[in-house]
This record gives sequence, C-alpha cells and structure tokens, in this order.
Amino acid sequence: MRRITLIPGEALGAALTSGGRAVVAAVSDVTFERADVGVAAIEAVGAALPTSTVEVILRNGVALKGPVATPASSQSYRSVNVAMRKPLGLFAQLRTVQTWPGLGVPEGVDLVIARETTEEFLAGVEFPSGSATARHLLQLASDEIGEDVDLSSAVSMKLVSAAATRRFFRLLFEWMHQAGRRRVTVAHKATIQRSTDGLFLATAKEMAAAESSVEMDAMLVDSLAAELCRRPAEFDVIACPALYGDILSDLAAGLMGGLGLAPGVNLGGDVAVFEPVHGTAPKLAGRDKANPAAAVLTAAMLLDHIGEHRSGDAVRGAVASAFRRRTGATYDVASRLQCDVVGTARFGELLLEELSR
Repeated sequence: MRRITLIPGEALGAALTSGGRAVVAAVSDVTFERADVGVAAIEAVGAALPTSTVEVILRNGVALKGPVATPASSQSYRSVNVAMRKPLGLFAQLRTVQTWPGLGVPEGVDLVIARETTEEFLAGVEFPSGSATARHLLQLASDEIGEDVDLSSAVSMKLVSAAATRRFFRLLFEWMHQAGRRRVTVAHKATIQRSTDGLFLATAKEMAAAESSVEMDAMLVDSLAAELCRRPAEFDVIACPALYGDILSDLAAGLMGGLGLAPGVNLGGDVAVFEPVHGTAPKLAGRDKANPAAAVLTAAMLLDHIGEHRSGDAVRGAVASAFRRRTGATYDVASRLQCDVVGTARFGELLLEELSR
C-alpha cells in the first residue's frame, strides 16, 4: 500500500487539504502519514521545518501539502516553501490549467506552466538599501559599466545558471514524455535581460535540439501574457524562469475561473510535493467559504504521479460533473454557474457524491 505524507498547512490550507485527502481515500487505497511545518511545527518542536518532516517526505517520496504562510518580517522564520526545496531536492514546479464546464471561460484549454524554482529571485540573494554589501556591489557595477549608479539602491540578484536550467529542462522533457505532451513554449525577456534570460533560452534550445519528441518555440513574456488572454487553448506547456512562471500561472488561473481551481506540484529527482497554487487566505479561514477544487485537483495530479491514472481521471470527472449539474458551488464560481452558493464542506460532499455515482 502506498504511503503519502500529509502536511495539512495553515489557516485555510488545513481545511482544504482535508478535502483533497477525502477524495483520494474515496478512489484509492493509499494511506497517509501526517507531518507538520510552519506554526504548528514551531509550537510542537520549535522549528518551522523539522528534520523529522523532511525525513518522512524523503521516505515516502510523495506529499500532499496545504498552503503555508510566508512570514512578512525578516525577523521571523524563513519561508517554509523555500526552505523545503534544498533538503528535498525540489527544483521544478508544474501548474496545470484547464477548461471546466459552465464557467464561461475559453473552451479547450489544457496547458501546463512549468518554472524553475531554485534560481532567479527565488535564490534569495538580496541586500537592503544602505547596506555595505549593496553599496559595494553597486560601486563595482558602476565602475564596470562606466555610468553612475545610485549607491543607496537596494539590490536583488537574478541568478541563472546553465547547470540548473539543464536540470530543469531534463526533468520537464521527461515529464512531458510521460504525460504525452510534445510542444513547449519558452517565456523569456532575452532582448533586455541578455545575460540571464539569454542563457535560459539558449540552454533550453540546446536541450530541445537533443529531444526529437519535443517541439519548442519561444515568446517574449509580455507578448506571451497577451496571447494567453487571447488564445489560451493554443498552448501546451509553457516553460519559464521562476518569476515569469509565478505571474503567468496566476494569470492563466484567473482566466479559467480563479485560483480556487489551480492545482500544482513541486518536483525533484526522487520527491514530489503536491500543493494547490493559492495561499492560506487567512480572511477565509474558518468561514466555510473557500473552494476546495484546487486541493482536490492537486490530489488528482498526485494520483497520476503514483500511477493511478484512472483514479485521477475519476476525480477530475467528479469536478466537471459537479459543475455541469450546477447543484451548488462555492462563492467564487457560483455566479458563473448560475447556481446556489454552498460552503467548502458541502461542495466537498457534492464531489464525493459524484465519485460514488
């Protein structure tokens, strides 16, 4: 029997993750082993990312995780999502977007946005305004380019390496082969960011040249954002550095009905951590309002990953059928469906009813 690590998450995340767990339990024989991160872990053992949690994820290889808040204060603990990447070997994120019936969104959309998650702004190489390091780096830059630079500027370094980019595309092409996807569009701004985006794009083309089963094209990220709004059904896989992928995936989710429908997964060599795209939404916590569909669809991605494709399809089919029947939906999509507004728990029950049909 396959064992899955269950990380409930915080605020809204914990309630929605339970919905994902319920649908998995309805269609699969997997068992769950709970582990905590964030505030719950600090209260229990004094660490936001306990060694025991890392160990259980590595042992099971697969985790279903609820959203965890990122502290705003630099005096607080480091983002758990960022901190998890290195010990778990996670370096890529896939976010899927597709059309659902009755939502009045473009037809035939079935795309994946993939982003590298260890470099660029996620590398965390930043220096505040007025710091000695920031002033030193700015002075070096000024001397190098022969132009004055405001030495009081804050500095955030965009890091892109050929090694990390190759690793990312190697995993992406392997995933595309398994998923039956053939075409990838690289999002970039190499016309301006010639060193960083230029390297990302050149490395992507180099990797694609050795993959006969993959078709690759490239678009400037601003043009790509516009085309996603105009013709989203024409895209298959979009590959991006971290920041572009973060923005484009939210844009695409908005087109399809909102973040309440957006599933995702973080991947590495031997580990997969499945997590919906949306955050903890503390204002909705405990109010029985939020849409559990993203967590449920994330669970469907998990089922695909462990080879239970029929179960994953059944879960996606239950979501589609619930929307098609219009017997009730959460507040974020009910007006589009022209149906009654129901709470988180009730919509979860409707999904389970669809699965039982």
